[in-house]
Amino acid sequence: MIVGIVGLGLIGGSLAKAYKQAEDIVVYGADVDHSILEFAKMSNAIDDFLTDDNIALCDLILIAINPDFAIKWLETNAPKIDKHTVVIDCCGTKRKICEVGFRLADEYGFEYAGGHPMAGSHQWGFKNSRPNLFRGAAMVIVPKKYDDIYLLDRIKHLLLPVGFGSLPITTAENHDRVIAFTSQLAHVVSNAYVKSPTAKEHHGFSAGSYRDLTRVAWLNPAMWTELFLENNDFMINELDSIINSLTEYRDAIAANDRETLCQLLDDGRKCKQEIDGR
Repeated sequence: MIVGIVGLGLIGGSLAKAYKQAEDIVVYGADVDHSILEFAKMSNAIDDFLTDDNIALCDLILIAINPDFAIKWLETNAPKIDKHTVVIDCCGTKRKICEVGFRLADEYGFEYAGGHPMAGSHQWGFKNSRPNLFRGAAMVIVPKKYDDIYLLDRIKHLLLPVGFGSLPITTAENHDRVIAFTSQLAHVVSNAYVKSPTAKEHHGFSAGSYRDLTRVAWLNPAMWTELFLENNDFMINELDSIINSLTEYRDAIAANDRETLCQLLDDGRKCKQEIDGR
């Protein structure tokens, strides 16, 4: 198998390292930072650079860069991709990139599906990538057709060396709606939470709750800005929802309303219990 990976940050670098651990897989890499490319090759995370001369040899191309850059890369390189190749983007939002990907795949004859590996870290860049990052994690797949069993089976086989635990299938619209809650809102809340002046005094007073809530406050600002704005309709819905809920808690506390506050807390507890099946 020959795999091309576009973008050697945390996600792309981890994918490259996972494939390189498998037998009989050649990995070509591309990145705007040539020093990262050189280091990736020197550290045996890739075999060589992904170029115009070898792009058509790839059985699989994974695009692990921000959506706008991914679209530009696809528009530039689609004519060079062979008809036997499967292209999967790994962007954090799906509607915009999938619309372009499906169109270009139809035009040039290669296979394309949207993808989103559901694992990551608050630290980014190739230096923080690791081959087991996706071990047991879900890889959300957005195909053009739900019933394209042949393509889905190919994708399953091509992604097998990475070690994903599951491959949930959905639409681009549903992906972006759900991810606004499960990932994007969590990053906004965490980032806003640490802006309290009291945060500077947390040492010696904080434990698991603080660590869990603030882990993703340490984010890549440019990347997350693009993702939030691209998904702004679903993000606004989620932000409005949590602001309304927080206002209920605030009002109950301000009114010293023990009964309402206890009910709100119990409602949240029951939601967590129901969601997690415990």
